[in-house]
Amino acid sequence: MMISVVYPDGKHDLVKDFYLTYLIDTREIAKFKRADSWIDINSDKVRGRGQKQSYQSPERRCSSQELTTAAS
Repeated sequence: MMISVVYPDGKHDLVKDFYLTYLIDTREIAKFKRADSWIDINSDKVRGRGQKQSYQSPERRCSSQELTTAAS
């Protein structure tokens, strides 16, 4: 899938979707087009930006070993 992007100098381009995250993280683009609107990476919320959030609560999923033991 190709995504429309705008570079900081105003030039437009189409990039492959997997390359978009890199361009956002390295701030090589100013905005990109979602299905319904343009997203400005400096002012709009963009997934994957900022500090990584880690899971802080107890793990509730069980392992495959626990499933095997419970089924026995």
